[in-house]
Amino acid sequence: MKNGDDFLNFLPCDLSIKILTALEGPSDLVRITAVSRNWRRFVIRHGLCKHLSLQMFPQLSRVDRVNELGGSTKGHAGAGSSNFMEWEALEREHRAYAFLARCCLSTTAGDCISEAIIASSTDNYPEESICNTLEPRDRVARTASYWSSKGQKNPAVPETLTYRLIADLCVVTEIKIRPFQAYFQFGYPIYSAKSVRFRMGHIKDADESCQDSGTDRFAWTYTSQEFEMAQENRLQTFKLPEPILCIGGILQIELLSRVQRQEIDGLFYICVSHVQVVGRPLSPAFSIQILEPPEKFVLEVQSYSLPTLPEQMSSITSLQMRVRDLEQILNLLQGNGGEVEYGYEWEVESDEDEEEFDME
Repeated sequence: MKNGDDFLNFLPCDLSIKILTALEGPSDLVRITAVSRNWRRFVIRHGLCKHLSLQMFPQLSRVDRVNELGGSTKGHAGAGSSNFMEWEALEREHRAYAFLARCCLSTTAGDCISEAIIASSTDNYPEESICNTLEPRDRVARTASYWSSKGQKNPAVPETLTYRLIADLCVVTEIKIRPFQAYFQFGYPIYSAKSVRFRMGHIKDADESCQDSGTDRFAWTYTSQEFEMAQENRLQTFKLPEPILCIGGILQIELLSRVQRQEIDGLFYICVSHVQVVGRPLSPAFSIQILEPPEKFVLEVQSYSLPTLPEQMSSITSLQMRVRDLEQILNLLQGNGGEVEYGYEWEVESDEDEEEFDME
């Protein structure tokens, strides 16, 4: 091959595609399109950015079409208009998938939880609500802060915790969970699960409330493998085998099997102190429109500006935490000498009179 010759003109099309799709990602393809007009047309015509994006995130196979905010099809009357519209759609997909890959690699990862939606069961509501799992501390104003399931005789009964993420599209890399250690019970038992599994997806009907843990309310686009959980009082990290694109902004934690029995009632419980979902939100650059039936969705490009994590992650939780602390201080300054209590309370027992505390 002489210097200056283009190998795309000499190699079979399938072989050229195989060579170009061996690159690390769509970002490399974008650089290749700057080499020549011929290379750019080849990459776009064969949808190579979309192909590599699907390799990175198989969940994108559910994309029905790509829309750009304010985009319009400027077709021409006549025989060539259909070809023009087809090429315009290919260019739109090329831009969208190339930018999506760039967002996934360029933006900073952080906690992506927006709010706690619902738990499959709660022992004492609202004192032991799922909302407590957004609080990093296991006690607030000297009161325990955690979620507790209802007690079960059968340790195999699972539980679920469902959360809404900060964007309809998030790239999730790992989930962190801290089991709760009941420091107010004899022996300081840790109410962990035996293992965990994660689901990601969206609400089937946007007009319906998602305050229902039933699986029929959600369409899951990803289910992870099962991870073993240690019965230890620490923030445990469960790293996914590869980054997962959460389509719809709903993440559910499945807590599988119970390991700790409460002595006072003989029932098995699962308790969680804190949950974090680490990832990268793709909004406001991208949004989605779920189609009916919900197996497909429209990928919408709102802008081509790189998304960033909000400066104050879990701002509602942080505000609640500060309010609790301020109320405690105010109560003391007013000379009440007591505490602001949230939920149940316990008394400090002397060493001579130890007593177990019921979580019910």
